Amino acid sequence: MIRFCTALLTSAVAAFSLSAAAQENYPNKPIRVVIGYSAGGGNDIIVRVMTPELSKGLGQPVIVDNKPGAQSIIAAEHVAKQPADGYTILMGPSGPMTINPATYSKLPYDPVRDFTPISMICSFPLLLVVDPKLPVKNVKELIAYAKANPGKVSFGSSGVGSATHLTIELLKQTAGIQMEHIPFKGTAPGMAAAIAGDIQVLGDVPSSLMPQVRAGRLRALALFAAKRSPGAPEVPTIVEAGGPPVEGSTWVMFVAPAGTPAAIVNRISSETAKIVADPAMRERFEQIGIEGVGMTPAQTGRFLSDEIAKWAKVIQVAGVKAEQ
Repeated sequence: MIRFCTALLTSAVAAFSLSAAAQENYPNKPIRVVIGYSAGGGNDIIVRVMTPELSKGLGQPVIVDNKPGAQSIIAAEHVAKQPADGYTILMGPSGPMTINPATYSKLPYDPVRDFTPISMICSFPLLLVVDPKLPVKNVKELIAYAKANPGKVSFGSSGVGSATHLTIELLKQTAGIQMEHIPFKGTAPGMAAAIAGDIQVLGDVPSSLMPQVRAGRLRALALFAAKRSPGAPEVPTIVEAGGPPVEGSTWVMFVAPAGTPAAIVNRISSETAKIVADPAMRERFEQIGIEGVGMTPAQTGRFLSDEIAKWAKVIQVAGVKAEQ
């Protein structure tokens, strides 16, 4: 019995030593960043801008692995099942991390249980625009118009359960107004419908909508944020535009499989923060309306929990269900 216990203890010490050595030598091979979208989209562009810098900081190649489909469920499930060794991480946007859990009855992953937060990278505050023919110049007038014309105002988004959809639902709930949701399969068709006057209200990121605003095809009412965006400095915040303090954005964070050692998580988080804080990177982000963040793992975890709770309530009240 003594020999067995001694052998067991020796084995445990050896395993601990190997684990400690692996963490000390991290990384010693390429790292994969998995993203649940096709190449060329907004989130893909962000990760490809960042990965060369992350590779320099970590001293190993950082490879982008696109696994699109099913609202990023495929990518999230894949990463959740990988070894917790820091060599596979997920670039997790707001959809799979906070919205999917409340809109799908069953998910093959849990955003809190199955992942370890690394760093909040950046956020895209959402912009509210209207058809220029709509007789409103700000959010206060839009609310008054919607109350005076129940059932006559429709708003578009890039899809059911998208950040834009839920942010405008939150505006409806907060302001006590009714507007009909018209979901589109992406930003482009929704923008075309707004320009054509088929819908009256639209929301999306400034980088998509501001060219149309500046061309006079759409009218910007407000940014769903507490401060103005460097990418659209002429657009007021929603409070400045006479609306309630409703904030909404899309964002992206790095997460790793649950159980990834803290030393590895902190290393990736530290390198990410350095990249986001770099003046050249911040300027690049600001030009397209992106706010660099660079949170610590603990801050990222708290932010994720707050977002899950916030949007779960909105989704429940609005009765939003994912398109299966």
